[in-house]
Amino acid sequence: MQQTLSRRAFFKGRFSQPEPRTVRPWGALAEREFIELCTSCDACLKACESRIVVRGAGGLPKIDFSLGECTFCDACAGACETGALGVGQSQWTVKARLMEGCLSTDGITCRVCGDRCDARAIRFQLALGGVAKPIIDNNACSGCGACVAPCPTGAITMEHLSAEEAFA
Repeated sequence: MQQTLSRRAFFKGRFSQPEPRTVRPWGALAEREFIELCTSCDACLKACESRIVVRGAGGLPKIDFSLGECTFCDACAGACETGALGVGQSQWTVKARLMEGCLSTDGITCRVCGDRCDARAIRFQLALGGVAKPIIDNNACSGCGACVAPCPTGAITMEHLSAEEAFA
């Protein structure tokens, strides 16, 4: 399958496609429109109070949840002068996803992610004679990413889910 590259992205030197799990800052337009409007000025990076907005592929901003959590303060959106980011422009469908390597699913007691989740979106299902297994409630998950950095094995990622998955 061949992917197209916009003329504007080509002339800005953005030859590669976005990383597959790229999460853009809060308030980002749909990916195609975001790429067209973003000038990589770094205003959102400088405005982020949590310092989790970093340069990604092609110099475009992305969120690195390994550095901390999003507080949804809107500072990044407020700093954007091109309209690529803006308050209320997009529905935040970023949710926590449990990956391989989770200590609890491997039989070792760990509840760090659940302890860090203020929304209580990560709960633990008790298992008879075993270790409680983590369950992520997408309806309760705000997508802040507070659970990512403290995970000792890096078994939690933040991903854009489809509307059906995110709010099911």
